[in-house]
Amino acid sequence: MREIVTHILEPVYDKHSKILILGTMPSPKSREFGFYYSHPQNRFWRVMGELFHEPAPENNNEKRAFLLLRQIAVWDVLQSCEIDGADDNSIRNPRQNDINLILNAADIQAIYTTGKKATGLYKKMCLPKTGRESLYLPSTSPANCGCKWEILVDAYRTILEHIDN
Repeated sequence: MREIVTHILEPVYDKHSKILILGTMPSPKSREFGFYYSHPQNRFWRVMGELFHEPAPENNNEKRAFLLLRQIAVWDVLQSCEIDGADDNSIRNPRQNDINLILNAADIQAIYTTGKKATGLYKKMCLPKTGRESLYLPSTSPANCGCKWEILVDAYRTILEHIDN
């Protein structure tokens, strides 16, 4: 059943952020837990741990610290929409976030969008306002279970080019 959802999570960034990773809209589980990519089967945090050779952060404070320490900003393309659960394909009446909020505050070297829907919405709604292209990353969502672990990790490895290790 489709419902109107308004984004409730604050963006994660600071002036040192070098890359911006944008999803579509927080899933019901992420909204419940109060942080991005919080569905237990979402592979985002495990991928991040693998890239930086560390255990995946477990709680919201650890996740926020993990991102900021590594110069990674995280937010979503949409500020609100009608959506059925976490099904990006059901999105109707989308309204975008003001991505320039982050771009004006940090020296973002690259913008990444996770999944086809986030990429398409960014290009349609945000690109005209930011003037900055995004780079596609495959979704880490459990809905993208056909994407093998090795392919995800390899695809996300590109973010390392833009941050200080």
